[in-house]
Amino acid sequence: MKRHPLTLFLALAASVGTLFAETYSGTCGTNLTWTFDTESGTLTISGTGAMTNYTYSYGKPTTPWQNYLSSIKTVIIEDGVTSIGGMAFCACSSLTSVTIPNSVTSIAGGAFYDCSSLTSVTIPNSVTSIAGSAFQNCSSLTSVTIPNSVTSIGNQAFEYCSSLTSVTIPNSVTSIGDWTFYKCRSLTSITIPNSVTSIGTDAFYNCSSLTSVTIGESVTSIGNYAFYDCTGLTSVTIPNSVTSIGGEAFEYCSSLTSVTIPNSVTSIGDYAFFNVPNIVYYGAASGSPWGARSLNGYVEVYLVYSDETKTKLLACSAAAQGEITIPNSVTSIGNYAFCECSSLTSVTIPNSVTSIGSSAFEYCSSLTFLTCEATNPPELENNGVGVFYGVDKSIPLYVPAQSIDLYKTTEQWKDFTNILPIPDVEPQKYTITWQDEDGNVIKTDQVAQGTTPAFTGTTPTKPATNEYTYEFAGWLPKIKPATENAKYTTFFERNKIETSVYTVNINGENCSLNINNQYPEGTVITLEAVADECFEFQQWSDGNKDNPRTITVTANTNLTAEFNKVRYTVTGEPSTGGKVQIRKQ
Repeated sequence: MKRHPLTLFLALAASVGTLFAETYSGTCGTNLTWTFDTESGTLTISGTGAMTNYTYSYGKPTTPWQNYLSSIKTVIIEDGVTSIGGMAFCACSSLTSVTIPNSVTSIAGGAFYDCSSLTSVTIPNSVTSIAGSAFQNCSSLTSVTIPNSVTSIGNQAFEYCSSLTSVTIPNSVTSIGDWTFYKCRSLTSITIPNSVTSIGTDAFYNCSSLTSVTIGESVTSIGNYAFYDCTGLTSVTIPNSVTSIGGEAFEYCSSLTSVTIPNSVTSIGDYAFFNVPNIVYYGAASGSPWGARSLNGYVEVYLVYSDETKTKLLACSAAAQGEITIPNSVTSIGNYAFCECSSLTSVTIPNSVTSIGSSAFEYCSSLTFLTCEATNPPELENNGVGVFYGVDKSIPLYVPAQSIDLYKTTEQWKDFTNILPIPDVEPQKYTITWQDEDGNVIKTDQVAQGTTPAFTGTTPTKPATNEYTYEFAGWLPKIKPATENAKYTTFFERNKIETSVYTVNINGENCSLNINNQYPEGTVITLEAVADECFEFQQWSDGNKDNPRTITVTANTNLTAEFNKVRYTVTGEPSTGGKVQIRKQ
């Protein structure tokens, strides 16, 4: 009896739910209608043609179903609809699934903006364009497959899709817009196909889980901030098609350890690799106009002419420490080159430098002295805005003795209150030890302070093994200007020896053979043919008469052991006490 009231209550609840279920409808295009079923939470778009483009006003979209946004769970777009309108399903916070038919050719801006419960979406092959902000702020979206029909992805298309872990960009896409994957912090890898020619500003900004990027060989430009703050990115290879790298493109990529700049690049923006503390290899392709080195763990980039002369120190250094001596091939120092190098204690500017960019030494607050070897004070570009801002002007400024008065009357240089002649001292020398992997010394050198050591002996070698050969690849750690005694150890690239396997077939009648079948190239084997009774070995099929014999396997081999039958003559005397003789014929 106690169950009856509960059963009655459930039945009544179901009845009430049915009683209050309603369906709403209207138009959403010239030949399109919409219906919304409140009970199932399903919004259905029917008819033929394009959907109306809506806007965002007073904190919500102007769609005709705006009063039911939080109740829409499923969207069904029926065949015949040719476009998804702007802001069409914006702010449908409960939307978990959507069906898009093959009749749809475009997804307009903001179509699924802020659909925070949408986990996945399948875009059909009929769609040719995904407009800006189409899936912006879809924070639960984990994956998306873009079909080969799509040629463009608009700005902010997937911005703030914080759960997006993977995305496939097809070969049909020609450009990745600004902020496209901005702060997609779960995205781990991306392959940019060869069809893409440009990567927009902030395209992958703060994609902190991104560890690898493959950039297609048609990309010509990487926009400002393109990979800014991608703290998980460890390496990137920039293809030969790229001609420009935007400002701050890889700034704060704190895990980046390897970068290669191709010879096609003609411009690198300010701060492009600013605050990249772990970089150990910053290569430039053969013939590249760029050169670089690791500077106490931070990047220092030069513009290099065809004769390999480093001529301009660019604005790509940060947090340098100790004593920095700029090579005397450098003719200019770029904007912000040493900006905020708060641990830098001294700098020597060579006589070759004729200009220094804005804020080049701004906030180098630990400088204890500055040496400028130029007879004529280097020109301070852009009126010298902030070149030495934040630097203690009471520190010694050492200049050529004959130029002291000139420095004292030149703008900004004259702000230094302690201008002194360069001391005439012998430079400190350090011992450089070159050694093999076992610590055996190959060679030692004495190198002046600030000079980059160079190994001048015979190129080191390492014996090959049965499995590997070794090719000399340089020295570890990476060679840097001498500031102390240093040891450099040989580094070899290991190459696996690929050996062929050959079949050795040995045939023969009236004998036993001691041979297997498969042997790696170069194997030395011994062949022996043991004759059966009444037979004796004559020769091998290649004419060799050695038995046993040794061969080295260099190809598939077929040999036959050839034998003669042994014949005997028996003679004897029949008389008692006679004897028998056996002779081989």
